[in-house]
Amino acid sequence: MTSEADAANDLMRLAKQIAYHNKRYHAEDAPEISDAEYDALVRRNNELEAAFPHLVRVDSPNTQVGAAVDGSGLKKITHAKRMMSLDNAFAPQDVHDFVARVRRFLNLAADTEVALTAEDKIDGLSLSLRYENGVLKQAATRGDGSVGEDVTANVAYIADIPQKLNGDVPDVFEIRGEVYMAKSDFAAINDAQKAKDGKLFANPRNAAAGSLRQKDAKVTASRPLRFLAHGWGEVSALPADTQNQVMAAIAAWGVPISPLLRRFSHTDDVLAHYADIERRRAELPYDIDGVVYKVDRLVWQERLGFVAKSPRWAIAHKFPAERAETTLEQIDIQVGRTGKLTPVGRLTPVTVGGVVVSNVTLHNRDEITRLGVRPGDRVVVQRAGDVIPQIVENLSSETERAAYEFPRTCPECSSEAVAEEGEVDVRCTAGLICPAQRVQRLIHFVSRGALDIEGLGEKTIQEFFDLGWLESPADIFRLRNRRADILARDGWQDKSVDNLLAAIEAKRTPDGAKLLFGLGIRHIGTVTARDLFKAFGSVDEIGKVGLRLAQADESAIADVTAIDGVGGAVSEALRDFFHEPHNLSVWTDLLKEVTPPVYVSNIRESAWTGKTIVFTGKLETMSRDEAKAQAEALGAKAAGSVSAKTDLVVAGPGAGSKLKQAIALGIQVIDEAEWANIVEGA
Repeated sequence: MTSEADAANDLMRLAKQIAYHNKRYHAEDAPEISDAEYDALVRRNNELEAAFPHLVRVDSPNTQVGAAVDGSGLKKITHAKRMMSLDNAFAPQDVHDFVARVRRFLNLAADTEVALTAEDKIDGLSLSLRYENGVLKQAATRGDGSVGEDVTANVAYIADIPQKLNGDVPDVFEIRGEVYMAKSDFAAINDAQKAKDGKLFANPRNAAAGSLRQKDAKVTASRPLRFLAHGWGEVSALPADTQNQVMAAIAAWGVPISPLLRRFSHTDDVLAHYADIERRRAELPYDIDGVVYKVDRLVWQERLGFVAKSPRWAIAHKFPAERAETTLEQIDIQVGRTGKLTPVGRLTPVTVGGVVVSNVTLHNRDEITRLGVRPGDRVVVQRAGDVIPQIVENLSSETERAAYEFPRTCPECSSEAVAEEGEVDVRCTAGLICPAQRVQRLIHFVSRGALDIEGLGEKTIQEFFDLGWLESPADIFRLRNRRADILARDGWQDKSVDNLLAAIEAKRTPDGAKLLFGLGIRHIGTVTARDLFKAFGSVDEIGKVGLRLAQADESAIADVTAIDGVGGAVSEALRDFFHEPHNLSVWTDLLKEVTPPVYVSNIRESAWTGKTIVFTGKLETMSRDEAKAQAEALGAKAAGSVSAKTDLVVAGPGAGSKLKQAIALGIQVIDEAEWANIVEGA
């Protein structure tokens, strides 16, 4: 069962993840994960919020729609009526549950008919068209739901969007729908891009979004965009009292609607229509990813209203991913910046859902074993959520050939590659000497929280690495011998070179915990590094323990795991680090250049000794690490979440669920200034 602390941490992580992927999809037209993976994140967030309602964050994904439009270069437009998103259904039972919720909310009898409209859900870019007296005055993308981008000039080149509506139209009527690119047009535009060595679009949705969101309307004019309406926003009056009839009126005014839009009186008929659309999906001229159901009676829609970001009267029934068969030609191993070995399958190219797929992720060693795949196997490929392809089934017999053997050494540096107990990921243990990891590890070594060497940023690290001047952390301290070489580089002057070298020299007696953290050993963050340094007193002693761990010394394991807050994962990480000869060489070489002082405790007895303190919100006079260090210096423990065991909460601006929880539990809450007085007076 998930603990309250774990739930709070998971909700924080999920909020940041979902916001990031919303921005990649809605604002940058460059999704990194599949719809299915995104939906899984949202479902997990919803489960935790339902189980722990008091932990709901102010930045909860359930309060956000789309993504902010900063950085596009287009003028911003505030929507007169917010553009919402839809909740999702993934199974027939979800649809029955939706209808049941509608009945309960409206207090309807079991035999009362709940008619629904059903239409295909186009995978395009949401657009709002504002007509005044029947004339198009404004067109805006959804953006974050409240503020979108002005694309009025661009939509003038979309033939499906009339500049003037036909017939008797209300004074103000906002028509909302999707801009899309037909499959055939998408194929043609990518062929043209390929012919001129241009950038290819990943799918029709990205092509449509990139084509519409142009500062130069001439670019939009050159792209074959289409539009289908599915609803409305602000209106001065409605031409009918049902969803189906209003959509018919929109079509009569000259704006296209889905040819598959139907009205049904029974849920089973709705699901039959869904199944029919799914069967016809490949034949449709545009990409769709589900079917949308809406309560037909508008007076019921008004009574049902909205939750934070979606209407209670509508739901999107998503399709499972599309599949195709092909051959797995080979398995390549890629090494990431953290040392993780990721297998990538190279396929005989196959078209799945309108996109040519030639590569798939195989995730990890266990996934290859589960699928039993080897080069030469016939496999079923699925575009999960129609974005990221993956293998879902192996059609070849496992007895035909020997099983694939996952590498035991890093393909980049030949160092050991191991998976820690309880983990599926295999990682290179070389760390600082592995070409695939070295630059990022060096950047981490000089970053804030580690050695924090001013003037030695990512760009400089990369430049010096490319020149062969930096290969390991010890080389940083040898840069003093390259003063003339650095000075000869563009952008360097006497003062900047001297400042850099002085900053490096100032770190020759670094804090031991920061040095340990800077080495990027797995599972050893700032807090664990400090705990290890406190327990063993010096980096020399930590090195001795590491060597004992590498020799499988049981007493060394006991010494490490006996430290409060340090477990077996840290012991294994230290063992792996010191067991690898390359790492031992880096360690020894570095300690020839630096001399960290031994640990001297600054903890003093105070009224807060043994207490638990939580910092939340924005701290304005210090970093979160500095605040935690101050708490620890008073003998207190700095925790990451609020519980009944919390003794004090220090809340800065923007404090959210943790502050609410502290107030609910009756925990003392102070601001940053009061905390400063406590530290000063202790």
